Amino acid sequence: MTGHPPPDRTPLRWAGLLAGPVFVVSFLIQGAVRPGYDPLRHPVSALSLSPGGWVQMLTFWVSGLLVVLFAIGLRGGGHGRAVPILIALVGAGLFAAGFFACDPISGYPPGSPIPAPRTTHGIVHDMVSTPVFTALPAAMIVLARRWAKAGRRGWATASGVAAPALFACFVLAATGFAQNPVLMPYAGLWQRLSLIIGLGWLAVVGFVPPAHRRPDAAG
Repeated sequence: MTGHPPPDRTPLRWAGLLAGPVFVVSFLIQGAVRPGYDPLRHPVSALSLSPGGWVQMLTFWVSGLLVVLFAIGLRGGGHGRAVPILIALVGAGLFAAGFFACDPISGYPPGSPIPAPRTTHGIVHDMVSTPVFTALPAAMIVLARRWAKAGRRGWATASGVAAPALFACFVLAATGFAQNPVLMPYAGLWQRLSLIIGLGWLAVVGFVPPAHRRPDAAG
């Protein structure tokens, strides 16, 4: 008895290719034109503050939705069970971050105190956006293992290197945003590097040939 062929999820995988450029181009343009905003110093999320902040909120929603669609497109494509779930958490985190503006940080918006008082919505923003910097490197490590077992050493190495690089950039950024005097002037740069690494990985992973493993292997 012949079963039904698996659904073609290739169109959904294009969402992963689009998510990165949408997010990166948006924060690059906003950061260049926003008065008082320093891309080297301030986080991407701070673009949601002050007039014009709706642009960054919309960017969170669109990019998050694209990443969730991408995660759906990875199901049943030889990427295992964990990777689509982890990537869906990344998309959900981006989407949710658009509903909760971060607190003023590192002197932005201009005139805000350093450090600024914490608020409930700022704390929630930090919580919901955390999967972007934790679930994404976890997905990289899981898929690196699958690629290694499938004999794709080059892809496995690239993914295995990208994971700690992303997380290291995130830690440096977080330390700077916590007002470490050495790292604060460049915290925004480190955060942008972590996002570019992660979203760049998403842009290509959906089009790498499936890493099928033994039927009895965990995934």
